[in-house]
Amino acid sequence: MADNKSKKGKTARNRSPKDTAMGLAKYRQKRAEEKTPEPFGGKPSGTELRFVVQKHDASHLHYDFRLEMDGVLKSWAVPKGPSVDPGVKRLAMMVEDHPYDYRNFEGIIPKGQYGGGTVIVWDEGTYAPAEGDFKDVPKQEKELSHQLYSGKLKLKLNGKKLKGEFALVKAQGRGDNGWLLMKLDDKYASEKDITTKDKSVLSGKSIAQMEQSPYHVYGERIIKKDSTVKDKRSVKAKASELINDQLDAVPKNKSSKKTDLQDLLKNTAKQKFYSHIEPMLATLVDKPFDDDDWIYEVKWDGYRAVAFINKGEVELKSRNDKSFNEKFYPIYDNLKELGLNAILDGEVVVLGENGKANFGSLQNWRSEADGDLVYYVFDILWYNGQDLKDLTLFERKTILQEILPERKSILVSEHFETSGTQFLEEARKLGLEGIMAKRKDSIYHVHNRSKDWLKIKANKRQEVVIGGYTLNDDSSKLFSSILVGVYDGKKLVYTGKVGTGFNEKLQKQMMQLFKPLIISKTPFGEEPDVNKPSRFRPNPPHATVTWLKPELVCEVSFTELTSDGVMRHPSFNGMREDKSPKKVILEEAAPIAEIFNDMEDKIIAPRSKGERKTLLNPKDNTQVKKINGHELKFTNLDKIFWPKEGITKRDLINYYYQAAPFILPYLKDRPQSMNRFPDGIEGEGFYFKNVTDTAPDWAETYFYHSDTDNKDKHYLVGKDEATLLYMVNLGCIEMNPWSSTVKKPENPSFCIIDLDPDKNSFNQVVEAAQVTKSILDDMGVPSYCKTSGSTGLHIYIPLGGKYSYDQSKEFARVVVTLVHNELPKFTSLERSIKDRKGKMYLDFLQNRPHATIAAAYAVRPKPGATVSMPLHWDEVKKGLKISDFHLLNAIERMNSEGDIFKPVLGKGIDLKKVIEKYTK
Repeated sequence: MADNKSKKGKTARNRSPKDTAMGLAKYRQKRAEEKTPEPFGGKPSGTELRFVVQKHDASHLHYDFRLEMDGVLKSWAVPKGPSVDPGVKRLAMMVEDHPYDYRNFEGIIPKGQYGGGTVIVWDEGTYAPAEGDFKDVPKQEKELSHQLYSGKLKLKLNGKKLKGEFALVKAQGRGDNGWLLMKLDDKYASEKDITTKDKSVLSGKSIAQMEQSPYHVYGERIIKKDSTVKDKRSVKAKASELINDQLDAVPKNKSSKKTDLQDLLKNTAKQKFYSHIEPMLATLVDKPFDDDDWIYEVKWDGYRAVAFINKGEVELKSRNDKSFNEKFYPIYDNLKELGLNAILDGEVVVLGENGKANFGSLQNWRSEADGDLVYYVFDILWYNGQDLKDLTLFERKTILQEILPERKSILVSEHFETSGTQFLEEARKLGLEGIMAKRKDSIYHVHNRSKDWLKIKANKRQEVVIGGYTLNDDSSKLFSSILVGVYDGKKLVYTGKVGTGFNEKLQKQMMQLFKPLIISKTPFGEEPDVNKPSRFRPNPPHATVTWLKPELVCEVSFTELTSDGVMRHPSFNGMREDKSPKKVILEEAAPIAEIFNDMEDKIIAPRSKGERKTLLNPKDNTQVKKINGHELKFTNLDKIFWPKEGITKRDLINYYYQAAPFILPYLKDRPQSMNRFPDGIEGEGFYFKNVTDTAPDWAETYFYHSDTDNKDKHYLVGKDEATLLYMVNLGCIEMNPWSSTVKKPENPSFCIIDLDPDKNSFNQVVEAAQVTKSILDDMGVPSYCKTSGSTGLHIYIPLGGKYSYDQSKEFARVVVTLVHNELPKFTSLERSIKDRKGKMYLDFLQNRPHATIAAAYAVRPKPGATVSMPLHWDEVKKGLKISDFHLLNAIERMNSEGDIFKPVLGKGIDLKKVIEKYTK
């Protein structure tokens, strides 16, 4: 991202050729001038700033949004294209700078080259900053460079299709390059899909027409029709990139070529909906191959799952017909939201940040905080009353890509056309379980292990049945190894003992499973001699055996099988509750005789961290979670805290868990005054400050002496997530921290002006806030506004802990006096409510030691579960409502806008300079 950030102070007009060349270094690194017709230079006119949106049908259709800045085109890839609906935010991934002349490029990028595919200029025009009066281009560019650097661009576009104000904002949790493109509300805003206008504004051609006749191409070389195939990257170089893309786990955009579903469906038979099937299984083979008639997929390390969706009803089942509805409730809920009538086949996995599936994490998954749960869909069997099983795999995948709505946790498992050998090699390097090979023209074989689907493992793994366990003499463990086997007909054949891959916690869990299954005789066809010496272990420790009914299945990895069928160096990977013991047989890799082909884009790349999920599952009334190394017991989770809205204590805890990265900076190192409502907002509420003898041992406290009752007491100090969630579990709805920290208890971090209305309209509160900002702007003082979450607005001024509470209070008094002088008709400085006579109180007395106010992002114990939400100043306008921000939508806003209140914790103003300037 660093190379995409503009250099402050330099514009296109004073930027040296060397600077421009450095900005284009990545662009040039990815392209060869002799192999692509794309531009490599160009110089801006200096009279106006240009923008362009190019529609680009490469490996996946997307739109490229480009802004002239610093002599180059700053560029973002927008998968779904721009929208003119203010309610829609589009993901925009910042990519390398492009040369200025690229703004006129359309035509064909030949296969084998970076981004190979078809490009048209979908829109183009001029643009400028949306705010400010900048007379010339250099000043406009300087302002835009500053906005780019700060992560929020506000633009006014004057294109042929896109007009009016837009914003580009850094997206929280989307990595360094993730932004959001959105339309701002103005006369050009509309709910219509602007992308239906699909013709180039230069040539008048659509993507399809440009592919047929690519006459308008930058430069003199024309790419002939037989070269318009989308870029299929050279197998040699890019198999790892293919894998990396799939691991991104980002929903892929639909192809530009519209599929006629009716044409595909007319070849299918009608079929009633059903809710049970034995899914198609793959045959294990010993090595990969290369063949044009086959495709590749990642072999996901998870639970096979079939989703039955019809008329709003959903069943998510294992391949053995066990329900996953409750176990994987987020996927179940997402499936209900799809609005489909379909039967889908796929794999449920938990993804790490690197995008790889982690089977151990899947086993231990209980709530969204336990990992990134994803349902990868790779096939569709039934759709809207039509049986799709007799269609070819490619036809089924085409329908799937067309009809499956995008969800963060329901994704299409991408298929690739590539070298099988290279694909497996890269999968092995990345530590994946293996790969799948599927014949393009294969039908879906129910209740069958077919040779049309093949699995090729990167490492040897085997499902096995547990038939017993051993305990070595003098061992302190619960067990030393498990004894495992596979079925050969009705006979359980011993395949070895597994002694690694268990920790103490896992052993305890497994022993709970073992105890009801203990039997007196061996379940194996022939009793294994567990104390038999071997050439590798001539004197093994003596072990006692306990036999078990063969009802549990697990998965192990191993290096090889000996000639007598025993695994060498086996290691436990995890339990497989989705598998039936009687169906566990030895998987022997069949020799391979056929081969695969070539591919594009990427298979797996790091999984973006994304937004925080919820901590607690929706089912259990009591749950124990380890937070910051401390076990917290969350109780009475079903208790209703907001009766009208049906919001529970569980919902409140989940909110604060998700909001923790945002709210903790405003609580850290600050004594807390807890506003507790253990029975919800309609029950009795009280403030709780003294935690002497009640706080857990790990909590941090702050000593103070109470003059009121002459006692020593302790405040709880905001420290981390564990402290935050401990408070919420006590029924603390609202967080009220001091304005100073325990490190500087007499010096507040910020000054607060509280606009507290009485009989005023909220529009009057907004007006008072705007006047306050205007006065502070005149003083050269930055200010930041948030809703109180109750009735008013709070305005914060950063002080940086440099001044006393008295100095903060007196400065606030000066400001509110000036505001009152401007708005005497409906504001008051009177502390006594009766003396205010229904006017808004301009409260400056929040700036006293020990005084507290609801923290930014805190929920308030008010109807609607409103949240004290930081605002952009351009949002503080007529029509703003306190109810705009509440527990159910606040997390989405935080993830979209980021922490816009952060500057209040910054360096702080120079109060002396402000006063000197003001008194001149």
